[in-house]
Formats: sequence, C-alpha cells, structure tokens
Amino acid sequence: MDYKKTDAAKNTETRDKNRIDAPTNNLYEALVVLSKRADQIGEDLKVELHEKLEEFATQNDSLEEIFENKEQIEVSRFYESLPKPTAIALNEWLEDKVYFRRPNQEEED
Repeated sequence: MDYKKTDAAKNTETRDKNRIDAPTNNLYEALVVLSKRADQIGEDLKVELHEKLEEFATQNDSLEEIFENKEQIEVSRFYESLPKPTAIALNEWLEDKVYFRRPNQEEED
C-alpha cells in the first residue's frame, strides 16, 4: 500500500468513539486491531526507508560523505514528515479498509 498518498491526519484530532468501536462493538478490541495494524504499517515504512537508505551506503567512509549527503537527508526528512502509523491505521479503520477476524469464533462455528 502506498502510505505516501494517505489523507491521515498529521495532527491530533478528536475522534468519535462510537465510530471506532462500531465494527467490533468493543472499544478495547478495536484498539487491539488498530495497534496491530499500526505495527504492520510501521514495519513496512521501516523496511522501505532502509531499502532507500541502502542506495546511499558506501563501503569506504570518507569524511565528506559522512557530513554531507543531501539526498539521504531529504529521504529521511520525507519519511519523518509522513503521518504516524497509528494515524494511518485509524484512518484505514474508519474507512473500512482493515480486515480482522476472531479466531476463537471461527473454531466454534
């Protein structure tokens, strides 16, 4: 998924509790699902960032490259400016883009 094009809020915003817990009818269960999704998003962003930064890695370390690598700094700043994984996960949740299941209920059925 392309997290760069998300319209998740970058600032703190008050959310309606009833909209968050509507799919599960349990606020705590909804927060667990959101937490796990935020972990997935954070890991995806971390892997993507490390892949982009590896392009700039060199075997020999010269002082000029250590102190000035503007492209690397720009890539890092771009990823820092993205919304937090929790905001992205909450936005996906409210737009019904998150799939979740309850393994205990599937065993009983």
